[in-house]
Amino acid sequence: MPSSLGDTGTKRTANAALAVLIAINVLNFYDRYILGVLAEPIRREFHLTDTQLGFLSSAFIWLYAIVGVPLGTLADRWSRKKLLAGGIVVWSALTGMAALATSYMMLMFSRLGFAIGEAAVAPVATGWIGDLFPADKRARPLALFMAGVPVGAGLSNFISGPIAQAFGWRHAMVLAAAPALLLLPLLLMLREPLRGATEIRQDTKKRSWREFLTIPTFWWIVASGALLNFNMYAMSTFLTAFLSRIHHVSLAQSGTLSGITYLCGGLSGSLIAGWLGDRVVHRSGNARMLCAAVFALSGAPLAWLGISSGNVTAAVVMLTLFYGTLCSYYGFVYSSIQDIVAPSLRGIAMAVYFLAMYLCGASFGPVLTGKVSDMMARRAADLAGSPDITEAFKAIGLQQAMLIMPVLSVLLAAVLFGGATTIRKDIQRRHA
Repeated sequence: MPSSLGDTGTKRTANAALAVLIAINVLNFYDRYILGVLAEPIRREFHLTDTQLGFLSSAFIWLYAIVGVPLGTLADRWSRKKLLAGGIVVWSALTGMAALATSYMMLMFSRLGFAIGEAAVAPVATGWIGDLFPADKRARPLALFMAGVPVGAGLSNFISGPIAQAFGWRHAMVLAAAPALLLLPLLLMLREPLRGATEIRQDTKKRSWREFLTIPTFWWIVASGALLNFNMYAMSTFLTAFLSRIHHVSLAQSGTLSGITYLCGGLSGSLIAGWLGDRVVHRSGNARMLCAAVFALSGAPLAWLGISSGNVTAAVVMLTLFYGTLCSYYGFVYSSIQDIVAPSLRGIAMAVYFLAMYLCGASFGPVLTGKVSDMMARRAADLAGSPDITEAFKAIGLQQAMLIMPVLSVLLAAVLFGGATTIRKDIQRRHA
């Protein structure tokens, strides 16, 4: 019998599992964002350009996306708990190894190994949550799970920035790896739900993994993910550097201000989307996608004002609100994926979704933003008649490069609206 979460014991078990998965995702993004927090001291120690700095993140993303497909397939067939536990061990070990790096290539090796471990998280956890909560109650738990993005990013900035300033960036890397020792035992104590346990109609049909590729809304969502992740990873890689260069704050201050942006903006956006997503779904099958489009469109002017502002307080406020609109995406759109894809295909569907959104979006966010930043800095130096690209010119270049984010937010809104025009038919087709 499918669970409706009416039983107190069932609720308690589901909520306990959700809490552990949220904590794992917080650590996941704490460790993922730490490179952006420590970008400036790493850049100076290894004498890196912004392009090289961005490439560290982009290389991570390429491998992360590719490895995610076989891991997503494995998540539909094998123990999700064991797969996730193995991922945690690998990514934590490689995060700690970064503290030993003595060259750019050692840093690169650490990030690539880190990518292999982290690739297990999303396909495992989102499918697990889908089997814990019924369709009309999924937006909130999925939004809470994805609140791990801003919480992890915020904590990474709050903690790693001051530690790096006081003790050096290597100490901050070691500390980032340590919490895995606490989370692994909690994960291994959980009991996995049956696949499809909360579905109203049990799905006994043997399905080809290619089935979800014929769903029109899935491809609108894939395109939206690429645009979203370009902005998310460009921002995570360069926000602290932007605050340091443009507004001349210290490493600890830029970490704290970035932490405020991620934590306040991301949490509010995620929680509002989770609450609103479960309310509007009863009114219309496409309401979640429409809400996501409206939030994305509202983010464009906020991003432009935050990047262009010469006042650090105004910049942080606007960028915090902008980041909130980005994070609202998860509660609306991830629950929509669960609505259109059968339970037995959710792991591989999420892996293919991540493959496309990371390869086509996130992988270009850091490296292209860094490349444009270097080009604009060179242009600013040439216009000033300077043979050298000073820190002042690097600041100008980065500010101009980041103005691509509001443009992509407008495109994101358009794509999400496209998905809203097809999702009702896709939901009906899945339940037919």
